[in-house]
Amino acid sequence: MALLKYEQIADDLRTRIAAGEFGPGDLLPSGRDLAEQWDVSRATVVKAYDVLRADGLVVARQGAGFTVVETPIARPAGGRRAGTSRVAGGAPFRRLGTPDRPVPPAHIAEALGLKPGVAALRRARLVLLDDGAPGTLVTAWFPPDVADAAPRLSLPGPIAEGTTHYVRRETGRAPCEGVDITRVRLASDEEARLLELQPPAAVAVVLHTAYDQEHRPLVCEEGVTPSHVFEETETYSMR
Repeated sequence: MALLKYEQIADDLRTRIAAGEFGPGDLLPSGRDLAEQWDVSRATVVKAYDVLRADGLVVARQGAGFTVVETPIARPAGGRRAGTSRVAGGAPFRRLGTPDRPVPPAHIAEALGLKPGVAALRRARLVLLDDGAPGTLVTAWFPPDVADAAPRLSLPGPIAEGTTHYVRRETGRAPCEGVDITRVRLASDEEARLLELQPPAAVAVVLHTAYDQEHRPLVCEEGVTPSHVFEETETYSMR
């Protein structure tokens, strides 16, 4: 399906930001300039910037226009329902270590449909609370077919446009269905260290798997949150 004009503009700006043309804090092209460049109305450009703002990629500066965010944000695992923005539930984070390709634990391999002994790409981040304390440890696992087609996943540091947009751009595959499984267990010694917990400590674990239009796994994220921090609220109609 062809992208609408505002989607094309948003994707073009994402690509330029990802390529380093615009860095954190840099001022992006004005609505007037983009409207002239793309031969569209200012309203179309505003809609494109609204998409990027919802993705947590740009912020509006009073009287100055839009700038690239200086502090990237990330979400805990799960809760990626259609219609939710990338910033919903997002918070500052720290990237942990360097992406690598170990053999994943059995439950991750099962979620990704991998045979025993097959390695997957691992990226880890620590989502922070408002006071800067550790909130959720998130480990993302990408199957080999996705990791091979999207080489920037193997590089350290955040992906400015977000991994979902980047993977879609590189592979043509987008998430169409998500499965979230929540369990409670004790934190491992390494999890307790990273989350600054005194073991034994209970944690809530959300296992999120995203599938493409052909029900092939794109990513499996495991989010580990201390029990005293974890809270899940859902509002729904009873009529």
